[in-house]
Order: sequence, then C-alpha cells, then structure tokens
Amino acid sequence: MITCYLRYIIDPYQLAEFEQYGRLWIPLVEKFGGTHHGYFMPSEGHSNVALAMFSFPSLAAYEDYRTRSFEDPECQAAFAYAAEKRFIVSYERSFFRPVFGDGETAKG
Repeated sequence: MITCYLRYIIDPYQLAEFEQYGRLWIPLVEKFGGTHHGYFMPSEGHSNVALAMFSFPSLAAYEDYRTRSFEDPECQAAFAYAAEKRFIVSYERSFFRPVFGDGETAKG
C-alpha cells in the first residue's frame, strides 16, 4: 500500500471553492481504485494550509490512476475548476507506506 500526502497552500479567501474541489476528487480517486482519507481544511493555526491523503494498493496502481485521470472527463473538469478559480497557490506531494500496530507493514 502507498499513501499519497498532499500539502496545499491555498487562498484563504477561497476556502469554500477549495472544499468543493476536494469534494470533486474524493469519488474520483475511489473511481480509479484508491481509498480517499479526506481533505483537511484549515481550522486553527495557518489559514492557508490544507491537506489531503489517499491510498492505492501499490505505486503502480497510483501511477495508473494518474495516467487515466488525465484522460477522464470528470477529472479534467476538476482540473479545469481549479485552474479557473485559482485557489491553489502551490502544493507538494509525498508518498508514505503505513505501519500498523500489529507489527506488520503494508506492502507496496
């Protein structure tokens, strides 16, 4: 298993638009075989940092999702919404593998 962690710097005056963007992507990740763990909006602290996390069974499955997302009309609409509204200033993407409490590590 591989978990993608996204850290966004967002326009704090467009939180509702970014939240809508997140609501678009959750079912799209799941459509391509991923498990979305949600978007996390600013609450206390920084008003311009948001997070998202989702997992795929393997890095290859994630890469397949990325390739297919560039051709999918619903994904293209989500990309266009972000480009039009310009609420994402920047983002960084990192990958992690989970470690579970039973002493096992997810394979990925």
